[in-house]
Amino acid sequence: MRLVAIVGRPNVGKSTLFNKIIGRRMSIVDDTPGVTRDRIYGKGEWINREFMLVDTGGIEPESKDVILSQMREQAQLAIDSADVIIFVADIKTGVTASDQSVAQMLQKSGKPVVLCVNKCDALGQTPPEIYEFYNLGLGDPIAVSSVHGHGTGDLLDAVFEHMPEDNDERIDENIVKVAIIGKPNAGKSSLVNKIAGENRVIVSDKAGTTRDAVDTEVMRGENKYLLIDTAGIRRKSKVNDNVEKYSVLRAYMAVDRADVCVIMIDASEGFTEQDSKIAGYAHEQGKASVIAVNKWDAVEKDGKTMQDFTKKLEVDFSFMSYAPFVFISAKTGQRIDKLFQLIDYTVEQNARRISTGRLNELLSYATARVQPPSDKGKRLKLYYMTQPSVKPPTFVCFCNNKDLFHFSYQRYIENQIRDAFGLDGTPIRLIARERGE
Repeated sequence: MRLVAIVGRPNVGKSTLFNKIIGRRMSIVDDTPGVTRDRIYGKGEWINREFMLVDTGGIEPESKDVILSQMREQAQLAIDSADVIIFVADIKTGVTASDQSVAQMLQKSGKPVVLCVNKCDALGQTPPEIYEFYNLGLGDPIAVSSVHGHGTGDLLDAVFEHMPEDNDERIDENIVKVAIIGKPNAGKSSLVNKIAGENRVIVSDKAGTTRDAVDTEVMRGENKYLLIDTAGIRRKSKVNDNVEKYSVLRAYMAVDRADVCVIMIDASEGFTEQDSKIAGYAHEQGKASVIAVNKWDAVEKDGKTMQDFTKKLEVDFSFMSYAPFVFISAKTGQRIDKLFQLIDYTVEQNARRISTGRLNELLSYATARVQPPSDKGKRLKLYYMTQPSVKPPTFVCFCNNKDLFHFSYQRYIENQIRDAFGLDGTPIRLIARERGE
């Protein structure tokens, strides 16, 4: 997935454009300059290709103000990281000295730049004032109204003309993409090196050694795997370093392009709140997941240590009870074969399709066993169920009134699906629809 950064001086409408492109209100929009201080990320899609969009704080190149200086650093980092840059200017103010300074900064970066002239709100002919923006030396300006959405299609077409080919499109379709995620210093890089049989990734006791997502291709038997070692994801309050903030974004992007996520837990520390957040992101993205408890060789054991640890993890990971556990040592290679067996199995389950006939047999059984809920004399009726998609397995259940299809009964139907068909290691989606929708 490619990265597109929106940059420009304050109050030219960057955040409004960001919200319009990703299709939801994620960035705060206000007429006060400097509302967006950090980088904000969202996923966009155009002509069936996904990309990650970054909204940055306004750049004031000459300002000595502490906050504006930090915003400038954040924007510079986004520029350095991006594959394509959208430079937003304001037609109402024309070309300013700040615009010229930002344009020079972008030209020095050597990155492809698309010039967006915002606030062209009137329909019809392009306003003649737009020709002034050729003086910035960034090519043809594109007239856009981020409030109304005019011109955003032309803007994204121009972005994709400059977009380099995505590496994922060149990767063998038969390769299994495995994102190894977790807190800093959980042993992610050590695991990649052990599997690859060589020091492909720098390993250090210092948390934060891995800065970017690193891809390593390996063969296990007849199967090919792409291991994506990611930077450790820690609590937002602990992420002070600008480079690390970008590293965390790359880790999340690695989850987006993976087939399966290996969530690394440090056995010497046990489960933490941050582990739940990392696992929660993989769950929200519908990824197959395996929970690997690393450094198991360093834990003092008796006859019940693994059993007790497993029981505790089942409580901690109750929100993703489908994910299997494996106790490994990246240092010694203990149970790495078992880890790959689980990776193969969960990927298969994530892509599994169940026939409509079998699903409706299950639905008849489930509703006969536990009657659907009712409210004020009106009872929920479930007509039929089908599976429209996989990765994750997604089921649509047609009913008479989806307001009556309460969360608890949806959970019951989900559990019945799992009891009947397995689907271990993968989240499933259950969508309620009324007939005719």
